[in-house]
Amino acid sequence: MKKSKFTEVQILKILSEQNQGKTVNEICRIHGISQPTFYSWKSKYGGMDASQLARLKAMEKELSQYKKIVAEQTLQITVLEDASQT
Repeated sequence: MKKSKFTEVQILKILSEQNQGKTVNEICRIHGISQPTFYSWKSKYGGMDASQLARLKAMEKELSQYKKIVAEQTLQITVLEDASQT
């Protein structure tokens, strides 16, 4: 997956420009992004502020840790089941 050249805080600032009365075409032209990119950002980050973004990132990190724990536990269960069958 390609890494964005914009940080999430910058994305929030770009999205807030629409609330200031700029058109989507104008915003995209100024920042060198496509309209589909703008709208995908808007669907993901629309209505957020910086504190909510930080909270989202913390929750995503916590979720990834939980997924890792579940994967490790599943592997251990599988190994124990295979060992008990032999």
